[in-house]
Amino acid sequence: MTFAGILAQVLHLALMLLAAVLLPGLLRLLRARLQGRHGPSLWQPARDWLRLLRKQPVLADHASPVSSAAPYLGFAAVLAAAALVPGFMHGMALAPMSDLVVLAGLLLLARAAEALASLDAGTAAGGRAAARAMGQDGFALPALLLATMGFAVLTGTTAPDAIGATLQEAALGPRLALALLLPALLAVALAGTGQLSSGSPVPEASGRHLALWEMQRALRLVLWVALLAGLFVPFGTAFPDAGPGGWLMALLFWCAKLLLLTVVLALAEANLARLRERRMAELMGAAALVALLGVAWLFLSAGVA
Repeated sequence: MTFAGILAQVLHLALMLLAAVLLPGLLRLLRARLQGRHGPSLWQPARDWLRLLRKQPVLADHASPVSSAAPYLGFAAVLAAAALVPGFMHGMALAPMSDLVVLAGLLLLARAAEALASLDAGTAAGGRAAARAMGQDGFALPALLLATMGFAVLTGTTAPDAIGATLQEAALGPRLALALLLPALLAVALAGTGQLSSGSPVPEASGRHLALWEMQRALRLVLWVALLAGLFVPFGTAFPDAGPGGWLMALLFWCAKLLLLTVVLALAEANLARLRERRMAELMGAAALVALLGVAWLFLSAGVA
């Protein structure tokens, strides 16, 4: 663990938090413009969070400590996952700990905290929200694990940083195989960020707890955009021996990739609009099927099957 790796890790986490403030507002603005509306301000989500953070949460009389602990647990899990996704430089301090399966587990832990908080209030709306949250991840997890298998066949590892470094130096041929995995992970990202479902993630949440749930959703958005950028467009990422100029160029490339993928998500969301739960299940099933076809094609092209 070098000083450059530690410095890059701290800078990466700070940039992820800054992007979590900006990208949700940008996504809402782009979606509104695509639908012919003016749209909210870029800073509107941050203003809403600050307003909610100043308010005390209101809990049900029969609520258990789960309702108080779940927002912090969920946010901590997503923050840990955000620290493990690829950034503007390879070889960051936490890169050896990063793995697509670990990321899936952290995101599932955050979703479980969300479902428990919804169920703890004992209301019908909370039960529906919990079922919707776990149902989405229940359908999205197979697609994510199949895509992970595809990357393992393609690069020999499931560590996102190592995958990006391998593909960055690979020839064009292996990169063409990623076209089979991109639609699957893009659908998983749309479901994982909550952009295709309406309403608050926890209907009974209020005040500071609601702010934490909304901030968690924003950080999920940045996490998925950064993960897609690191896996599918790793070009421009700096290596540990790059100088200050290389770091600066890598930062500019990374920001440009985040903006480009945010536009792609906005276009996908505007076309899909708000999906019903049955349609969401169909979308995740299609994503898993595409990922399975991609893995099969990779096995056949590698001569394994």
